[in-house]
Amino acid sequence: MKNNNSILNTAKETILLESNAIANLATLIDDNFSKAITFILASKGRVIVTGIGKSANIANKIVATLNSTGTPAIFMHAADAIHGDLGNVQKDDVVICISKSGNTPEIKVLVPLIKNYGNKIVAITGNIDSFLGKNADFPLNTFVEKEACPNNLAPTTSTTAQLVMGDAIAVCLLKLNNFSSKDFAKYHPGGALGKQLYLRVSDLIKNNQVPQVLEKDSIAKVIVEISEKRLGVTAVLNAKNAIVGIITDGDIRRMLSKSTTIESFTAKDIMGKNPKTILNDAMAVEALERLENNNITQILVTDLENKYIGVVHLHDLIKEGIF
Repeated sequence: MKNNNSILNTAKETILLESNAIANLATLIDDNFSKAITFILASKGRVIVTGIGKSANIANKIVATLNSTGTPAIFMHAADAIHGDLGNVQKDDVVICISKSGNTPEIKVLVPLIKNYGNKIVAITGNIDSFLGKNADFPLNTFVEKEACPNNLAPTTSTTAQLVMGDAIAVCLLKLNNFSSKDFAKYHPGGALGKQLYLRVSDLIKNNQVPQVLEKDSIAKVIVEISEKRLGVTAVLNAKNAIVGIITDGDIRRMLSKSTTIESFTAKDIMGKNPKTILNDAMAVEALERLENNNITQILVTDLENKYIGVVHLHDLIKEGIF
């Protein structure tokens, strides 16, 4: 139990220490940040993000975030840069250089080379008075008082601060570029995330059968229709094929609990009136919202002419990973 408490206390201390350091970043943001964003936005080139050690790992993540939010970016390892990879930097590119100390040997070699090329440098550094901080065009301060590591050695709090500063850059550029959810979908077509952004109701129902009965149909026919179409529901249509109601397998069970004599009943007698519907070109996530907001598991689908064309079941959304 003592060890368990010690583990939990250490975890909480780490989280609190890093969260306080991140909160302090907001006080370190100055005009250099807005100038850097404005310059990147106006640049015709790409964003090159470089670093060494753990800062290189953070640089990779920032590159991934920039690329996925509409800002073309490339990772360049600082050590590899001074051994040939500096050729990645093109005329109009902006270089983001990441270093906690700002005084690592590779950085001291790399920065003058980049400046000789005429490229602007955005520094993400915990030491604004370092070589990197003084030589960068736009120094961004990510100072942290101490690392979460008890020896104050392993990059922990400092790398979290670097990552958050990178996110701040990416989100500002995203907003200024009017990067929409549709744009996001172009870069994330796979997985559950992509499906939330592009999957429509029409995609969900294309393999489903279309259960339907008329108002005058017998309960026996209703039961058969629900059983055969295997969606736990059927739409009820009038003589003009317009939706007038819905019957679920729950409605059948409730009816049978009151009376086992079904011959005298028709679909109209037990249907729920004014059923919830959704258009076939609506997004799948909207269908999920409708189901959750109305505490139901199926919703009828119509086209633009209000013609009944199918059913979305909660299982369809679960199968696609949207739940």
